[in-house]
Amino acid sequence: MQRRRFLKAAGVGGTFASLTALSASRVYGAGERVRLGWIGCGGRGRFVAERMRRVEGVEIVAACDVYQRNRERAAQWAGPRCQADDDFRRVLDRGEVDAVLVATPDHWHAIPTVLACQAGKDVYVEKPLGHNIREGRATLDAARRHQRIVQLGTQQRSAPHFERMREIIQSGVLGPVHMVRIWNYRNEFPRGLGRRDDSAVPEGLDWDFYLGPAPQVAFNQNRFLGSFRWFYDYAGGMITDWGTHRFDSMHHVMQVDIPRSVAATGGCFELHDGRDTPDVLQATYEYPGFILSYETCMLNAQGTGPRTPSRDYYRANGPDDRPNGLAFYGTNGTILADRLGFEVYPELQPGRKADSRDAEVFRMPREEASSPDSTELHCQNFIDCVRSRARPAADVEIGHRSSIVPHLGNIAYRTGRKLQWDAEKEEITGDVEASRLLGREAREPWDLLG
Repeated sequence: MQRRRFLKAAGVGGTFASLTALSASRVYGAGERVRLGWIGCGGRGRFVAERMRRVEGVEIVAACDVYQRNRERAAQWAGPRCQADDDFRRVLDRGEVDAVLVATPDHWHAIPTVLACQAGKDVYVEKPLGHNIREGRATLDAARRHQRIVQLGTQQRSAPHFERMREIIQSGVLGPVHMVRIWNYRNEFPRGLGRRDDSAVPEGLDWDFYLGPAPQVAFNQNRFLGSFRWFYDYAGGMITDWGTHRFDSMHHVMQVDIPRSVAATGGCFELHDGRDTPDVLQATYEYPGFILSYETCMLNAQGTGPRTPSRDYYRANGPDDRPNGLAFYGTNGTILADRLGFEVYPELQPGRKADSRDAEVFRMPREEASSPDSTELHCQNFIDCVRSRARPAADVEIGHRSSIVPHLGNIAYRTGRKLQWDAEKEEITGDVEASRLLGREAREPWDLLG
């Protein structure tokens, strides 16, 4: 079927009525087979697909990618019953596909997810929920309208150590928390991506389809897999990549879901490699009762300390660096955390000095916890919810609100102004220029989401 004919039949106003009715009426048994379509077969997609396939009763029956090399490798790995395809719409048109994994570049998260919901498929989609806030809203609306299970790939929602942190903070043991920090550091100095000239499209790549809703440009390797995130046409830099995970965990632990305002500053100070996104970014968010400070630094991998000997830290390369994490500063202590665990560093009792490790010297007990990457638990939770129809751990609405935070940070940085956010209306108050960045005019024929 030609693309324009398909879109006319299955656009946002369409419903894929017969497939939706079939899927919505189906009730899965506890161990019944779930047939999965895999859209976006790059490195992250393979990582998640491997964990999906470990879930009892999951079969991957389609591997779809605009890059022939990736889709053929994925289909070969998935097995003889998996069919390779270059167009995700044909995957959605297959009645035997129950759910899809969307692990494409960010600018292709929303459209396949919305069309999958219309086609009666449940969706596990990587973060952020959309390229921009309007796409996230369209995705949430589609999931609710078509009664689909949509799980965002913020797998830390399924990590037990973040749930324990939530218990500690919500119980009041840490004391009132009025300051939170999130940081993502890595050292790409001096080369960064390296400047590259435009070049011929690699064999087997549909570059026009890869660009999709993004502006038409010549092929450049820096805009392709592995580095697309540093261009606003396709993503939003470190803050939408790793930052979305941390914002979601902070929301979980602090039991909040939206900021009131944001201001940001930064720049491309040293990495002059053609990227759009900054190599240093600092954003300050106001939440009810506390301040959140977010930091990206691409020029240093140290991050912040302290570290406990013999513990593992996420993406740590040296003996002292702590390049990614969250810090919750309470009146009784501080929790430092990352994807692999947390540590509680208690505050001293008033008038006491750090000359003893006796428990009575401190305002609260020390505590630490470790856990492995939780993607496997997150995939299990998704499949369980496909079968039970319960809301997943990172339900689409949770994912939308967590994705709003980095998008607002980027808008504040790009406009250079402090922004006031109306969460009920999902509007930036009194700033027409900033409001234009809530969405974008997508390239035809992919201008589906408004």
